[in-house]
Amino acid sequence: MAETLLLDRRTRTMVEGYVPAGEVLTSLVRFYSVFSDGTRLRILSALAISEMCVTDISRVLGINQTTVSHQLRFLKDAGLVKTERHGKIIFYSAAGDVVNDVLLKGVEFLGY
Repeated sequence: MAETLLLDRRTRTMVEGYVPAGEVLTSLVRFYSVFSDGTRLRILSALAISEMCVTDISRVLGINQTTVSHQLRFLKDAGLVKTERHGKIIFYSAAGDVVNDVLLKGVEFLGY
């Protein structure tokens, strides 16, 4: 015996069209996984305020430079951080306002 859905056809179609799948789902999982690491969150929060070089990030946040460099590479590969070279120094910044918006929405959701 087939199960009867309580959803009307229109709602079912909307849900089926809205719920991510395939490449979109994979991309979303990768995007949100970036925010699951405390070190990355701290770096992103700092870069939402000001562009900085690895040395400045390391000193301000009290994180080993190697760790900072590794996490920045991860964030850059994910498209959340951009770079700009000034002579020999590379400065990092948030890739756009949306990065800060995501951070702020999380804080807002948690009620802080």
